[in-house]
Amino acid sequence: MSVTGTPAAVVLSARATAIATAAVLTLQLMLTVDAQVMTVALPSIQRDLGFSPSALSWIPNAYAIAFGGLILLGGRIGDTFGRTRVFLLGTALFVVASLVGGLSTSPEVLIAARVVQGLASAAAAPAVLALVSTMAKDENARRKVLASFTVVSAVGASAGLVLGGVLTDLLSWRWGLLINVPIGILVILVVRRIVHDGAPHASGKFDVFGAVFATLGSVSLVWGFVNAGENGWGSAGTPGFFGAAVAFTILLVLVERRAANPLIAIHLLKQPARVGALVNMGLTLGAQASMLFFIAQYLQRVLDFSPLLAGVGFLPLTATIFIVTRWVPGWAARFGPRTLLIVGGALLVASFLGWSTLGETSNYWHVVIPLVVHALGCALIFTAGTLLAMDGVPDNDAGSASGMLQMVQQIGGALGIAIVVSVYATGSVSGDFVPGLQAAFLTGGGLAALAAIVAAVTVGGRRRSRSRVAQVIPVDSPAHGA
Repeated sequence: MSVTGTPAAVVLSARATAIATAAVLTLQLMLTVDAQVMTVALPSIQRDLGFSPSALSWIPNAYAIAFGGLILLGGRIGDTFGRTRVFLLGTALFVVASLVGGLSTSPEVLIAARVVQGLASAAAAPAVLALVSTMAKDENARRKVLASFTVVSAVGASAGLVLGGVLTDLLSWRWGLLINVPIGILVILVVRRIVHDGAPHASGKFDVFGAVFATLGSVSLVWGFVNAGENGWGSAGTPGFFGAAVAFTILLVLVERRAANPLIAIHLLKQPARVGALVNMGLTLGAQASMLFFIAQYLQRVLDFSPLLAGVGFLPLTATIFIVTRWVPGWAARFGPRTLLIVGGALLVASFLGWSTLGETSNYWHVVIPLVVHALGCALIFTAGTLLAMDGVPDNDAGSASGMLQMVQQIGGALGIAIVVSVYATGSVSGDFVPGLQAAFLTGGGLAALAAIVAAVTVGGRRRSRSRVAQVIPVDSPAHGA
């Protein structure tokens, strides 16, 4: 999370501080859970609302694009108008969007609700870490609060997969969204009553055009791949969307070079290792997101897992990442981040090669063994990539660097799903899920291989700084949200 501005002392009693912190962290848990709670429910949603295979990818993508495209602007707005105020508005909007999505009767309404959820998350999420930090009375309390934040982020995505399975199995996929309503209302009531943001407001000028062009460019690029999957690469719309993506990207660069308060700190991108780390993380998250998208459906549509059992089926992934990540900082200090990125990429490629053999007669062991291999690779990549992205960043640019990393993760995930789904759609057969899977998983492996190549070319040898390795696992790292 980006934490910008100067923390203000928010004077609360110990009991009030504990209650307020729990309320704010509850929203963080909601946002983390919501990124995956719909994944296990995708087959049920497709049956109920009539999504096409390609359009189904917009359920996770609509949320990720809006979230990733606007999170930097959301942090800036919070600094300008007050973090508590923006936190409450974002939470309220998230509740409304969840209600609309849960009651939706068409694909268009559900996707629109997911977009609004992403917008709301981009507004509320940057304020979460800032608020829990400013409510802490001293450095020791702040460390404990940040540790709690880390735990919440660690269990959130795994809980999302399991919770999505439980709700879909016992009630309906709609409750994956509707459950946000009572919890969000409770968070709003508690925070509004207890938390008073005393942080000084920053300048009212913020880079709206940068946020607009970043989001439009991302949407155009993802939509180009989705259109290619639905209508073919030779359709009139496909080159138009890709052309628009290039145009918006050029406009974004021009705006950021001239903006008084740029959304993206261009000077941070002058170091090849940092750029390589960001590209590597984006490609890796894209590969992983595409895996989650297809494996969740394979478990249910081919292996006949219930939604609950499918959610539990992902626990080896999260458990392995959570356990192995504890050891990775030491390995990074000894072998260097570059080695970990390359080895991690090779492990990811191996996992996708394993999944490329999945068929009608495969069993869960054919899924879970590559899943553990994939988790090992992710643990290496997420740790080393975050280290490189944040290495050498001045304190006054830490928020911008963190925001860029989060943006790359969200957009990379959405883009990865769009690319792999477009490849899958070209080889799929109506009514049969398995045809097209081999090409899809090989494409995911290609993204992982490209990520490793980028690391090999752009990142230097062993890093000398051990102090940064010790701080490598950020609270919002995908290592805690796989």
